Amino acid sequence: MAVGNIPLVTMLKTRLHWHQARQKLLSENVANADTPGFQPKDLKAPSFGPGAAPAAVTVARTNASHLSLGPTRSGEDVRNAQRFEVTPSGNAVHLEDEMLKVSQNQADYQLAASLYQKSLQMLKVAIGKGR
Repeated sequence: MAVGNIPLVTMLKTRLHWHQARQKLLSENVANADTPGFQPKDLKAPSFGPGAAPAAVTVARTNASHLSLGPTRSGEDVRNAQRFEVTPSGNAVHLEDEMLKVSQNQADYQLAASLYQKSLQMLKVAIGKGR
């Protein structure tokens, strides 16, 4: 069995990719904190329950002159974040909330990376190539 076929390793890789994509999106929210009319976005967390195989998300082109975008990675769902404060320019980015999300996302990424590393070490020990 290939390492990539082990469910735990696959779930951890999916989680790591999700955290990377979320960090990029959160940094875009912070970068556009002064852009009039900008609405911050967030990603829906991937679910790993029974029967929760994520489907690929694609962008529909309703006009031939629209730019075509490739599908997002499996398990990602870009959605508008709920905001309570909106500036007169229409910008709904709240920097304190975004920075809290960034730090929480970083801590969760580090946890998932540590679990991924430990699971690979455990597999090495199981096949006799570890300590």
